[in-house]
Amino acid sequence: MPSLSDPSGDCCTSPESTSGDSTPTRHAVAANQDMSDTVRSDRALLLQAQADGKTMSAYVKLSGPGWLQSATTLGGGSLAGSLFLGVLGGTSLLWLQIVAITMGVVMLSAISYVTLSTGRRPFDAINKEINPALGWGWLIATAMANMIWCMPQYSLCYDALDKNLATLGGGTGLGDSVVAKSLVTACIFSAAGWIVLLNVRQGKAAKFFDHFLKSLIAMVVVCFFGVAVLLISQGQIDLRLTLTGLIPDLSQWRMPTGELRDVVDRMSPDASAFWTERLVASQRTVMIAAAATAVGINMTFLLPYSMIARGWDKPFRGLARFDLATGMAIPFVLVTSCVVIAASASFHNRIDDKLASSELEQMQTSPIFDAIKPALLSRVETALADESQQTDERTKLALVAALPTEEKRVAAALVKRDAFQLSQTLAPLLGDTNAKLVFGLGVFGMGFSSIIILMLINGYAFREMVGSPEGTLPFVAGVLVAGLSGASWVWLWSGGAKFWLAIFASTFGMMLLPIAYITFFLMMNSKRILGDDLPTGIRRWIWNLAMGISVAGALAAAYTAIADKANDANQPAAFPTVVSLLVIYGGAVLFGFWHRLKHEKQSSPS
Repeated sequence: MPSLSDPSGDCCTSPESTSGDSTPTRHAVAANQDMSDTVRSDRALLLQAQADGKTMSAYVKLSGPGWLQSATTLGGGSLAGSLFLGVLGGTSLLWLQIVAITMGVVMLSAISYVTLSTGRRPFDAINKEINPALGWGWLIATAMANMIWCMPQYSLCYDALDKNLATLGGGTGLGDSVVAKSLVTACIFSAAGWIVLLNVRQGKAAKFFDHFLKSLIAMVVVCFFGVAVLLISQGQIDLRLTLTGLIPDLSQWRMPTGELRDVVDRMSPDASAFWTERLVASQRTVMIAAAATAVGINMTFLLPYSMIARGWDKPFRGLARFDLATGMAIPFVLVTSCVVIAASASFHNRIDDKLASSELEQMQTSPIFDAIKPALLSRVETALADESQQTDERTKLALVAALPTEEKRVAAALVKRDAFQLSQTLAPLLGDTNAKLVFGLGVFGMGFSSIIILMLINGYAFREMVGSPEGTLPFVAGVLVAGLSGASWVWLWSGGAKFWLAIFASTFGMMLLPIAYITFFLMMNSKRILGDDLPTGIRRWIWNLAMGISVAGALAAAYTAIADKANDANQPAAFPTVVSLLVIYGGAVLFGFWHRLKHEKQSSPS
C-alpha cells in the first residue's frame, strides 16, 4: 500500500501548506526547499546516468510512484479477484491479470509521458485542449470509483472480523445483524477518519499505523507466496498446466475453463447447458472484476499527480516507464499468481464428501449446503419443468441429493465463499487456526488501508473539482463523501458473502475505465498538448498500437459488463440506468468536441 502519511507522493505537504493560507509558514518553506534540493539532485543524477549510458542503477535508486501504484492495486479487490479466479478456473486463468496489468501499464505510461513532458495538471490540460466532458468525466468517474470501492473495503473488514478473528478460540463471530454491522462500520469509519487527520498533521502516530498496516498486508502476501511454493514442491500443482495457464485463451469468455470444462462436457446435454450458462456468467463477472482491479480509474488519477508532487519532469520519462514495469507490474503478477495457485489447489473442482453424498441427511451437513442449495434446486426445477409447481420441497431436496457428483462439483464452484472458507487457502502452510488468524489480519489490513487511501484520493479529486489544489474544505468534503459512501454498504449490500461485494463493485469500475483510456489515447495524439514532444514515426505507431489494444480491451470488458446487466433478472433497473447515463455522457462528449471546433473556427483568421 502507498504511504498512508503521503498517498499523493508529496512528502512536503504539511498542515500549514494544505490549509489554504497563501502565506507559507517557515516549516512549509523549509519542506519545499528540501524537496527542490532533492529534485535537483535526482535530476542531475539521472541526466548524468543518461549521458554515460548507465541509466539502470539510477532508475533503481530513484523508483517510487510505480511502487506506490503497486501497493494501491494490491488491495482487497485484487485479493478477492485472484481468489475467485482460482476457484472458478484453476490455474487456467493466470494469463488474465498479466494481460490486464500490461494494458494498464501502457496507459499509465501514456499519462505519465504527457504529464512529464508538459508539466501540466492533466485535468486542466484535458479540459482546455481536448474536451471538458472527457476531463470532467474522468474526474467524476474517479470520485465515483473511490465512493463505490470504499463499500467492499468496509465489507472485507467486517468479514475478516466476523468469520476469522472473532471466531478464534471458539467464538461465534459478530453475526449478520444490521446493528452489529453498523457499530463495526462506525468504528472503522471513525478510525479511518482519525488516521486521515494524523496524516494531514504528518505525525509519528501516522507513520506507526502506516508501518503496522503494511506489515499485516506483507504477512498475508508472503504466506500466499509460501503456499504456492509449498504446493509446487509437493507436486500438488501441475506445472505444465500452470504454465499453460499463462497463455491467453479468449474462449474462456464464453466457455467453462480449467478442470470444470471437462466436468461439464461429460454431463447430459440438458445438464451441460444449464451449468454452462451459470458457470460462464460467474466466470465472466470475475474476469472483468479481476481485470478492473489491476488498474482502476482512480489509479489513473493518482499517478500523474504523485509525479507532479515529486517534482518530476521531462528527464524522468524513461524512469517513469521503468518504474511502472518493475515497481508495479512484476510484483502484481507475482502476488496475484500465487493467490490464484493457492485458491486453485483448495477449491477448484473440489467437493467435500458430505456434499457428494446421495443421502439428503448427510448432504445437509456439508458446510456449504445452504449456499449451494438454491442453484441445485433451480437445476431440479428446470428438469421437472411443468411438474415443478406440483412437487413439494422435500421431494425436490431428495432429487437434489440424487444429482450426479459432477453437477454438485460445478455448483460448488459457484458458491460465493466468505473469509472463513477462503482462509483455507493458507491452511497447507499454516494449519487451520493460524490460517484463520493470518488471513483475517491480512484482509482487515488490506481493507482498512484501502479505505484510508480511497478517502485521501477523493479529497484530492474534490480539490481539483473546485480548482483549489491546496484547499482544506474541498479536501475534507471529498474524504467524508468517500468514507460515508463506503459505510453505506450496511444498507446497500445484503449478500451473505461480503467478499463477493469486491467482485460486484469491480464490474462497475470496469465500466468507468474506458473513459480514462480513451482520454489518454487522445492526449498522446494531441499536438496542442505535447507540441514538439508528440511521438513521431515508428514510435508513434508503437504507442498507438499498444494503446489501441488497451482501449479495445477496456471497451470490450465494459461492453460485456453492461450486457450482463441487461440479462440480470435480479437487477432489472441496472441496465436502463447504465444505458441512460452512457447516452447522456456520450451526448456531452459530442457537444464538447462540437463546441471546441466551433470556437477554433471563430478564433482562426479568415
